[in-house]
Amino acid sequence: MKYSFLFILGSLFFVVACSKKITQPSTPLARKNALDIKVDSVLQLMTLDEKVGQLNQYNGFWDITGPTPKEGQAAKKYEDLKKGLVGSMLNVKGVQDVRALQKIAVEQTRLKIPLLFGFDVIHGYKTISPIPLAEAASWDLQAIQKSAAIAAEEASAEGLNWTFAPMVDVARDARWGRVMEGAGEDPFLGSKIAVARVQGFQGNDLAATNTILACAKHFAGYGFAESGRDYNTVDVSENTLQNIIFPPFKAAVDAGVRTFMNSFNELNGIPATGNAYLQRDILKKEWNFDGFVVSDWGSINEMIAHGYAKDSKHAAEIAINAGSDMDMESSAYVDHLVALVKEGKVKESFIDDAARRILKVKFELGLFDDPYRYCNEQREQSTVGKPEFHEGVLDMAKKSIVLLKNDNDILPLKKSGQKIALIGALANDKTSPLGSWRIAAEDNTAVSVLEGLQKYSGNQLTFSKGADVAVGRTQFIWETKINTTDKTGFDEAIANAKQADVVIMVLGEHGLQSGEGRSRTDIDLPGVQQELLEAVYKVNPNIVLVLNNGRPLAIPWAAEKIPAILEGWQLGTQSGNAIAQVLYGDYNPSGKLPMSFPRNVGQLPLYYNYKNTGRPIMNESESVFWSHYIDEKNSPQFPFGHGLSYSKFEYSGFDVSSNAFAKGGSIRVSVNVKNTSNVIGKEVVQLYIRDLIASVTRPVKELKGFELIELQPNETKKVVFTINEKTIEFFTANRKWEAEAGDFKVFVGGSSVTQFEKDFQFKN
Repeated sequence: MKYSFLFILGSLFFVVACSKKITQPSTPLARKNALDIKVDSVLQLMTLDEKVGQLNQYNGFWDITGPTPKEGQAAKKYEDLKKGLVGSMLNVKGVQDVRALQKIAVEQTRLKIPLLFGFDVIHGYKTISPIPLAEAASWDLQAIQKSAAIAAEEASAEGLNWTFAPMVDVARDARWGRVMEGAGEDPFLGSKIAVARVQGFQGNDLAATNTILACAKHFAGYGFAESGRDYNTVDVSENTLQNIIFPPFKAAVDAGVRTFMNSFNELNGIPATGNAYLQRDILKKEWNFDGFVVSDWGSINEMIAHGYAKDSKHAAEIAINAGSDMDMESSAYVDHLVALVKEGKVKESFIDDAARRILKVKFELGLFDDPYRYCNEQREQSTVGKPEFHEGVLDMAKKSIVLLKNDNDILPLKKSGQKIALIGALANDKTSPLGSWRIAAEDNTAVSVLEGLQKYSGNQLTFSKGADVAVGRTQFIWETKINTTDKTGFDEAIANAKQADVVIMVLGEHGLQSGEGRSRTDIDLPGVQQELLEAVYKVNPNIVLVLNNGRPLAIPWAAEKIPAILEGWQLGTQSGNAIAQVLYGDYNPSGKLPMSFPRNVGQLPLYYNYKNTGRPIMNESESVFWSHYIDEKNSPQFPFGHGLSYSKFEYSGFDVSSNAFAKGGSIRVSVNVKNTSNVIGKEVVQLYIRDLIASVTRPVKELKGFELIELQPNETKKVVFTINEKTIEFFTANRKWEAEAGDFKVFVGGSSVTQFEKDFQFKN
């Protein structure tokens, strides 16, 4: 059944009829104008209260299948919903509940404007993909887009039409728990992944019922929180803001993302929620973003604690004037904006602009044509958990695994004739691999590493826990409690290791040790796991260490001693199958690190695209007066872009087509890559540049291109990159993006520690 918008008032039939005459315009501009006419026709019929209502988002506040709330905050929210004073709901899922709330909005309110339903679909809905940081390690943009599309299809089948993802914050400090939710330390890779995830969630047609709105977050600077502590202060230069933090957000805008979320942090003294420079000057004016901005949870009222607003009313005034369009769960807008307009402290045009943006997105979703378009029970039953989804997340999981070390080719494992000891509580954990931010998934639904390995029956496999990682309650809203004392399982693990040909140890973080609010001062193996690793090593050093973690870890002892290390992240529903297939060589690992792994937490923040100081690397034996530590190397344990394969790749024939190019021109950079092994494999060929002298100092190396190639045994491919003005532009001392004439270096290799370099010039 189709529903024409605002059909209850006879005076609106003319508007509907007129809008239908232009539903099939011939050009994109005409289509845009037609949509704007529809939006404005609705806006003109709304009271100020109803406009403000569109700016109000509430969390699910009662059991919809139970009795109607009669008192307290839930009753107030229920009355607001019936009055048309709610524009969106979050954390309401399932067709039955979504339909019930939508029915109130479109059948009981005066104007019958449908609701948006938002949910944190971060890396899957019920069928869980790897955490986003792990997906970034694939460097496979098509796979990442497909992963987001799977999540969108499954979530939309349960009535949802909006996700609060992707998080596109660049992050350089692994202490910050939310690094698991982003794409790592690099703005170029982060920008490419932002586009892939936006396109995956939103598809080619927002009105299609298997797509959902994407939301680029957190605008801006959240990943640069001081000390890596969540919600902390951010104080960065305009240079860093423009050249490092902004690019993934701008890429998301260019990709058509329809919503933005501001961030909890302050930026240079102003909370992001109340920052007009970010939201009005940059996002809406300079970047021409025509979607809408939603606050983060309660962040409008949090400006009171920041010391920037005196009370909720003042906070509402600041936020709306700064360009924050929708209030997530503060009730500040719905409680105060009408009065603020009447007092002359807020322009009604700001309310109109925010409401118009939200209404436009609802039209784009097709909700005015059919507010129940996402509420198909039959589709819900046939879609959630489809086998194709499990195949998709398994493929994504395998592509996300990074082989960090493989001395003596201990991997892949032989498929028969070996005694294998599997050790570690995480190896038999079916919840932790789901990771953080998987709130629709059920506990105990991941395939464990033990289950994955048991499918290979040619070897004798024993399992021993060794020691628990987390103890106590580990539900979503609770912190995990780490086992720091109980070693009662050590003896069994050591006994099994003594009898084994190969030991596989699955160690790392519990899935809820990373994520929002889960910053760490130490990023080593938590609890007694390091002791367990060393105890097993004493009796059998032939160890494959499989890491399960949501952030880079500092593992200097393991990096030196353990012959094979596999970065297995938190890989989601199909985690154990993916890891087992890589361990046994049925899948050849091709992942590359999207974040540098430090030697020591004291190196943080750590990133490959650092800038030289006035005293860069010197000969340590000659002087102590240069930028370094006296107790540790400057370099990472495992650098950005690093990742091994069961194949061996040889780079040769590095060439640059010309040593100079001018405005409007370009040069080509080429390199030959040969698979010198007898194993089919994939390699991520990476291109970096350095601007040697510029109006503001530039990094020693910046990723500017990459290509994922597959090579047959003994096959050679020539990989060609193009460098033009766009490649070398940056935010200059002129306070604009431009390419400056000068001398450059170009580097090519299989990681940020590149093999080849050449010089070139740009002549303006």
